Amino acid sequence: MPLSNVFQTSCIQEQVSMLGDAFAIAGEFVECDTINSGHINTTFCASYRRDDGQIDRYIFQRVNDAVFPCPRDVMHNVEKVCNHIQWKMLRVLKSPFRQTLTLYAAKGGRKYLELQGSGFWRCYNFLENTYTCDVAETPRQAFQAAQAFGAFQQLLCDMNPADIHETIPNFHHTRRRYDRLMAVALTDKHNRLKNCQEELDFIRQREHYVDTVLNLLAKSIIPTRIVHNDTKINNVMLDKDTDQAVCVIDLDTVMPGTLLYDFGDMVRTMTSPAEEDDEDLSKTYMRLPMFEAVTRGFYDSVKDFITPTEIEYLSFSGLLITLETGIRFLTDYLEGDVYFKTHRPEHNLHRARTQLKLVASMEEQMQQMQECVEKTFAQKD
Repeated sequence: MPLSNVFQTSCIQEQVSMLGDAFAIAGEFVECDTINSGHINTTFCASYRRDDGQIDRYIFQRVNDAVFPCPRDVMHNVEKVCNHIQWKMLRVLKSPFRQTLTLYAAKGGRKYLELQGSGFWRCYNFLENTYTCDVAETPRQAFQAAQAFGAFQQLLCDMNPADIHETIPNFHHTRRRYDRLMAVALTDKHNRLKNCQEELDFIRQREHYVDTVLNLLAKSIIPTRIVHNDTKINNVMLDKDTDQAVCVIDLDTVMPGTLLYDFGDMVRTMTSPAEEDDEDLSKTYMRLPMFEAVTRGFYDSVKDFITPTEIEYLSFSGLLITLETGIRFLTDYLEGDVYFKTHRPEHNLHRARTQLKLVASMEEQMQQMQECVEKTFAQKD
């Protein structure tokens, strides 16, 4: 049966087994598991048994072409970044990473497989003895993840941003995100505004935040860099035995931008003890010890190339990216849940509420956050 037809059946095991054949994976297919973390792509972990009995595992992932309308551009970026990191590690060895992502070639030599009616698929190595977490439980986890994302920046700081495609136009354009929310709220096609008027008012009162980083970039006050753009703690693989960062993953949103976006999203995802969709808002707040760990970890990797203006806006970036994410969740809620995966009614509304609660907590502690950054980066001098 042609592979494109197999992916129209309901047998996931058969589908993934056929994928392995297309990527020339050695060994006998044993089984696959669905990986449910992440809001965007479809991901499977497949096990193969070699002739000597050893089990090897691989990651098969479908690129969501509804979110990424040009999957070839996504794969261009991923391949280019992976190749550069591997080259840099072999010759420069300045990274704390122990492993890197490796893309496997499909038949024909490309690092992806395009199936008519079933989209773009790729195959990665599986990083054994590692784990991810959705919430930072210890300062060490936060430090290690921030150090890894900072090292990711360091490894790419000599790449030309013009060589990387913008796979989601205006991804962190907070002004456009804000204006889109206001337009969607005005039409209220799904009659949901009545459930979130308080959240919309909260965002309106903070409109003065949305242009700050955009203006810095537009005036070249801060440099445009190649950045990850999705620095959640669950996008770093950690060693199960030591909690040491092993590898940065999920490179689909790697695009030109500012390191403030990456630092801001780390603050957003690593400083709260609650998951981003927790309905109990009393659990959501910014933990200063976690912010300190993130700052120290990031400093350890970026101290040699970060600019004074970037340092000045690090604390603010956490607040900005958290607000932007709240805007995105609330927009999707009002649009009828068309972007992020949802698993219950009002899921996106609950997500938006946690982000806005975290914004308020950061505002209350902004002075302490800024003092922490200044103290940490004073070592740079």
